[in-house]
Amino acid sequence: MRRAHIGEMGYQNQAQMVEEENQVLEEALSGKVKALKSLSIDIGTEVRTQNMLLRNMDDDFDTSGNILQATMGRLKALTKAGHYKIWIYMILFCVFVFVVCWFIVRFR
Repeated sequence: MRRAHIGEMGYQNQAQMVEEENQVLEEALSGKVKALKSLSIDIGTEVRTQNMLLRNMDDDFDTSGNILQATMGRLKALTKAGHYKIWIYMILFCVFVFVVCWFIVRFR
């Protein structure tokens, strides 16, 4: 009878130790799950922000492309009209800007 009592106590102690160990592991796992959830929420927020920025940048590029198309249309119209003096002035202006930039870079 005494042995049965000791065996039962040992089993209860072992079961209690296993239960405590499971409790500790469960708390550690719970902390990791909370951290992972927080990280996934932060990633989702960042993705939404980046998508909004990309949409805005796409709109800006579309606007710039439209402006450039309008400018190129005007230049084509100017070319077809045969205003050679304007082209000479434009080329001289570009050469002047290039020379000024070269001096700034060279002698800085």
